[in-house]
Amino acid sequence: MESNKSLIKTVPFSEVNLWDVKRFNYIFNQTFDNAVLLRDILTPFKQKVSKEEMIENNWQIIAKINFSGELFLREKEQINTYKGTLNKVPDNSIIYSKINVRHGCLYYHEKGKTPFGVSTEYPTFVFDNKKVNGYYLKRVLRGEEFKKLLNTKTSGISKARVKVDEFLDIRIPLPPIDEQNRIIENYNKKVLFAKEQKQKAKRIEREIEDYIFSELGIERNIGEGIKKGIQAVSFSTINKWSIDDIFKKNTIKSTLYDLVSIESVCSIITDGTHQTPKYFDEGVIFLSARNVTEEVIDWKKIKYVSQEAHEGYTKTVKPSINDILLAKNGTTGVAAIIEEDKEFSIYVSLALLRPIPEKILPNFLLRVINSDVARIQFFSRLIGIGVPNLHLGEIREVQIPLPPLPKQKEIASKIELLKQKRANLKIKSKQNLINALKEFEEEIFMK
Repeated sequence: MESNKSLIKTVPFSEVNLWDVKRFNYIFNQTFDNAVLLRDILTPFKQKVSKEEMIENNWQIIAKINFSGELFLREKEQINTYKGTLNKVPDNSIIYSKINVRHGCLYYHEKGKTPFGVSTEYPTFVFDNKKVNGYYLKRVLRGEEFKKLLNTKTSGISKARVKVDEFLDIRIPLPPIDEQNRIIENYNKKVLFAKEQKQKAKRIEREIEDYIFSELGIERNIGEGIKKGIQAVSFSTINKWSIDDIFKKNTIKSTLYDLVSIESVCSIITDGTHQTPKYFDEGVIFLSARNVTEEVIDWKKIKYVSQEAHEGYTKTVKPSINDILLAKNGTTGVAAIIEEDKEFSIYVSLALLRPIPEKILPNFLLRVINSDVARIQFFSRLIGIGVPNLHLGEIREVQIPLPPLPKQKEIASKIELLKQKRANLKIKSKQNLINALKEFEEEIFMK
């Protein structure tokens, strides 16, 4: 009985304004100096604005604040069809989404920015920027601990919201303005560096594409495209009812090498079982398109099937090292090579390609498939409306340049180095963002 007493928590009646257990169960894990209530530094701002005034000033209406705290505005033309009351958001103000502030949907509208309109779902507050740095305030309130705290402040059933009074009753660490400026400046420098690393990674991706096209002598979209008006097409030239195929809109041409179909350089092009598997907590690994999203196989988020089912699924073909798995839907057109000797079977959402080593190196085929050389052809061949699929017949028909094996090795090796460089930059960028936030919180919270 003694241990049960520790499960009982007493709450002074004066602190109970809502019968909501989560408000009293959550324990804020951080302590800090310079604590202030938000109501002591924020002043609610509620100024109605008419549609005529919005149009006259060329102001826009909010679309949303995403989970990253970024603002999105509606197209200016949508003001004409908007129904409901609009409130003005001035510069140097903080707004939040009543429904999603617990997920980080809070935005600081910088000083000097153009006003915009919001509904009552977005409370707006102004403050003295001689005492409060808006960027600092936003970063504090979007921290994980404060998002958890805000989650305890919600009320309502269908769409729980954080009311203004609940929001203003939150305490935050607020050092003197000079200290706020120093802390947020250090944080922003680290974030900027991480973003620059991410941009470098993107430039390397473009460099890879340019390198492939240059080395293979490729011209993209060489077809004349679709002309306006009625056109006559010889029926004998139509292999299928596809605009792209009929008018040769998405085709490639190489000035250096002959084009060959993927089918001609693979001994097998097939897909996984079309049956809906029965999954188990353990057994034989079973992969689908969700395991091929980043040009490598994800062996972490895997499912399992029985040994008996696996044997049935692999009667026709059993995946082996150097086979290529290609996503037929979902992350359509993304491929990964099998590098580990593991026992597994695959679902219909994955195609399996087995390169003929005397004709094409597996790593070269992988790099070509994961480039615009194949991608522009894949996307023009997608079939279906809801969830478009890349059918095996379409994969077989895709044309690629075929240089000699030594050249294939040279190209594949160069791309591997560039891909590794890009991957390292992405890892460092992600880690630097994590470190920037960690160091920010170490500055404002007591150890």
